[in-house]
Amino acid sequence: MNRKKKINQTLKAKAKKANAKLHRSGKPKYIAKAERERLAEAAEAPAEFVS
Repeated sequence: MNRKKKINQTLKAKAKKANAKLHRSGKPKYIAKAERERLAEAAEAPAEFVS
């Protein structure tokens, strides 16, 4: 019984990992706070020159 349980457990874990790989999260990649500030400044800079 123990051997069957162990084999099933291993197969279920592999299936779970394969399924997780297929369904990647749709959330955007993390951007550091400093990088967000730099991007915001870059977006504001051209607007100031146009005005």
